[in-house]
Amino acid sequence: MRIVFDVSALSHRRTGVGNYVRGSLAGLVEAAGGRHEILAWAPASKAGAEMIREALAGIDVEHRLPTLPLAHAWRTAWSRAGRPPLERFVGRFDVFHFGDWMYPPQRSGVRATMIHDLVPLRFPHWVHPRTVRMHGAKYRNAARTCDLLFANSNYTARDVTELLGVPPERLVVSHPGLEDGFGPDGDRADLGRPYALTVATLEPRKNLDTLLEAHRLLGNGLALAVVGGKGWREPRLEGDGVLPLGYVPHDGLPAVYRGGEVFVFPSRFEGFGMPIVEAMACGVPCVASSHPSMDEACGDAAVRADPESPEALAAAIERALAERDELVRRGFEHARRFSWRRAGEIMLASYAEAC
Repeated sequence: MRIVFDVSALSHRRTGVGNYVRGSLAGLVEAAGGRHEILAWAPASKAGAEMIREALAGIDVEHRLPTLPLAHAWRTAWSRAGRPPLERFVGRFDVFHFGDWMYPPQRSGVRATMIHDLVPLRFPHWVHPRTVRMHGAKYRNAARTCDLLFANSNYTARDVTELLGVPPERLVVSHPGLEDGFGPDGDRADLGRPYALTVATLEPRKNLDTLLEAHRLLGNGLALAVVGGKGWREPRLEGDGVLPLGYVPHDGLPAVYRGGEVFVFPSRFEGFGMPIVEAMACGVPCVASSHPSMDEACGDAAVRADPESPEALAAAIERALAERDELVRRGFEHARRFSWRRAGEIMLASYAEAC
């Protein structure tokens, strides 16, 4: 098979979607074992193309990154216009897998995409109106035109059927995996004092205001380290012992995880919730929201709490600290289930069946 894989999300700093794009492509290349031709493709600005090359370092895949100014506007206009077909730029292919940022037309071949979550449809007040418009258009196109829709969890797959009307036979669940380096061995961040950690883009859905209230209730001397890039309607990260660390590159996260006494993920809703698994893999006890969208990420290895209750979150943090050894043991077992190689095998087998 000749597979064209959209990597345009890697033209910006990597967060959850970019990490999935990079990881799933790496797993796909590994699973293919040189038996298939895989093309990492994206129209991007000059700076964006360089970021893509950096993100794909270490993955043995061909790059096709045509550079042009105003790349995002160009991708959007192309998707909306519905012409010309992708084959004009990349030649014949068997599979085209597009991402979140565009949905260009194609003449033939299997058409596939990944649905990370349906937050813009379920909770439009939690995201910027531009995000609602952009992702809503992608979802509608995917539901109408795709032969295959991958979802990063069973929860998201059910959401896609309910909200987009996509029948289960067109859906495939491919959980995210762990990159090399996410484990208990290695450097540990030293922030000058013991700390609880959270990792989240600074936006309302991540529910950091409630976590800040919970931290104020603790009174156990733990600082609260907050890793996360700028988002929309950011919370005020203020208070005694609150340590805003800003954006941390993906390869720098393991040391920050390992240095924490406890990891807390109070999000109101997720497609999956990969930071939970990353923290477990690094040997940190985890507290997570009780919302069922995070059940698959948590397994039986996290303390769950009502994300709207500061008191419940504070009590869960205290419990996780007290039960550290057992939670860490369970966390290691649970995290071992998530592999990018496995994600790549699922995608490759699904492409082959659809062809």
